[in-house]
Amino acid sequence: METNRQKKIAGVIQKDLVEILQSAAREGMKGVVISVTKVHVTSDLGQTKAYVSIFPSDKKEEIFEGIVANNQMIRHALAIRTKNQLRRMPELSFYIDDSLDYIDHIESALRGEDEDPIRNSKIYNKKKKK
Repeated sequence: METNRQKKIAGVIQKDLVEILQSAAREGMKGVVISVTKVHVTSDLGQTKAYVSIFPSDKKEEIFEGIVANNQMIRHALAIRTKNQLRRMPELSFYIDDSLDYIDHIESALRGEDEDPIRNSKIYNKKKKK
């Protein structure tokens, strides 16, 4: 269970991380939207897991690899923004949040655009808990 302190720090990191990633997307990649859907901070405040959602989906892997490759630069920019709120910047780990893609697959199946998942349950991979 997260403490109030963890939740507050996660909120600060999420807000600033969104601004950093979206400004990078505006500068280099027109038409790309990067959002930070969730941030978890460990109880010792040493690790942060950030879940990012990237639109359009066809560029998701390429953009995510760029985010991971620039992890230290992103962490440094985040440390500068949060220097008055955090003594130490936690390590960052990024994960793709694919829940919007999962929902989109379900909706298209319900509209009849895809094969019926009720008749053929093997067409969808089950959502894995993270």
